Amino acid sequence: MNILGLIPARGGSRSIPGKNLVLLAGKPLLAYTCDAALQSKRLTRTIVSTDDEEIAGVGKACGVEVPFSRPADLARDDTPMVEVVRHAVGWLMEHEGYVADLIAVLQPTSPLRRAEHIDTAVALLERSGADTVVSVVEVPHNMIPESLMVERKGWLQPLAGGAPLLRRQDKPRYLARNGPAVLVTRTDFMRRCPDFYAGRVAGFCMNAADSLDIDTEADLREAERLLSGRLLP
Repeated sequence: MNILGLIPARGGSRSIPGKNLVLLAGKPLLAYTCDAALQSKRLTRTIVSTDDEEIAGVGKACGVEVPFSRPADLARDDTPMVEVVRHAVGWLMEHEGYVADLIAVLQPTSPLRRAEHIDTAVALLERSGADTVVSVVEVPHNMIPESLMVERKGWLQPLAGGAPLLRRQDKPRYLARNGPAVLVTRTDFMRRCPDFYAGRVAGFCMNAADSLDIDTEADLREAERLLSGRLLP
């Protein structure tokens, strides 16, 4: 089975300039995802999709392929990820005759995601029969709708209506996409559906620490703290 690891890493970023190449514990942010992909036991090929020459150079230095330059119109802030994936799949088919059975989308803003997370997500897709597997993290119980309050006419009222649920064990479990750090989908499904979530979607739950998504300078500092903890004996 051909399983393609696709790392989407465009050059622009509003939150942190040059975010995909910013140094994190002495390494470019992109390098952590490249390393995880190359250490995966399930991915049979890994590429970077980018519009930026410097990002392409770092990707190649990390040992992954950069077979094409992504068109500028697919590197905007509002470009849907499914279109980025379709472009990559189409380019590889047209220029190389390469067709992947599964595609693992690995965003470089998730540096704490490891190879075993990728492999577990692939195994879940195979085992469950899902069209897509997406990594998620459990929402803290005090942040779910049943715990939230809204102010109306100066007084607090339960957002969800009715009496608030106070005991944690009575509250439903909510899951949120964590970036996502890993998204695995079937190529044939991706080609015929409007987005990754239009079919049967299974969630792969990761812990909160591994789910950190880099969006701010504070996230970078927290990632450095967590990485330093991993390196301790």
